[in-house]
Amino acid sequence: MDAADVLGFWTLSILFVLIPGADWAYAISAGLRGRVVAPAVAGMLMGHLTATVLVAAGVGALVASTPGLMGGLTLAGGAYLLWLGVLTFTRPATPRESPEAAAGTSRTRWWWKGLGVSGLNPKVFLLFLALLPQFTSQSASLPIPAQILVLGLIHVATCAVVYVAVALTARRLLSARPAWAKIVSRASAVAIAGLGLALFAEQLLA
Repeated sequence: MDAADVLGFWTLSILFVLIPGADWAYAISAGLRGRVVAPAVAGMLMGHLTATVLVAAGVGALVASTPGLMGGLTLAGGAYLLWLGVLTFTRPATPRESPEAAAGTSRTRWWWKGLGVSGLNPKVFLLFLALLPQFTSQSASLPIPAQILVLGLIHVATCAVVYVAVALTARRLLSARPAWAKIVSRASAVAIAGLGLALFAEQLLA
């Protein structure tokens, strides 16, 4: 692989990850819970990795070229994000949970929610479909699918660093401010639900 292509993709990947969205909102919510940062971030990373594998395997192009299938994925993703946003808004995270509440928090549930945030977001899927092939080369020693996987892993590693930093920063800044933590948690919920509504509107107005 050409080093310039890898560096060019990594630059775009960093810019993409640094733009706040549903993933940031979910990381902040997990950070306020404290003990679920690892599974929440791992779930989101799995969603990005799944999108990479689909694009590398050629499934991505097939899905994108099938309007009904792509529309169904968009509606499912919108519904999930809307549900998650409403749930987070009605149950805002705070840094001062009781030991009983913390013990009852399911890490597996946070992993699945994280997977849904990124895996059911068609914007992530379409971005990978549009960008990853552009940074591959027919003359490289690795086949195209392998190059796509390498680039995807670079993106996943970038996401891991940023998401963990966002979660831990939220925890540190808001740990002594439960009122502000609740406000930030609900603002994150609005961002998640807003993306879900935008996906619905996109399909209805298409």
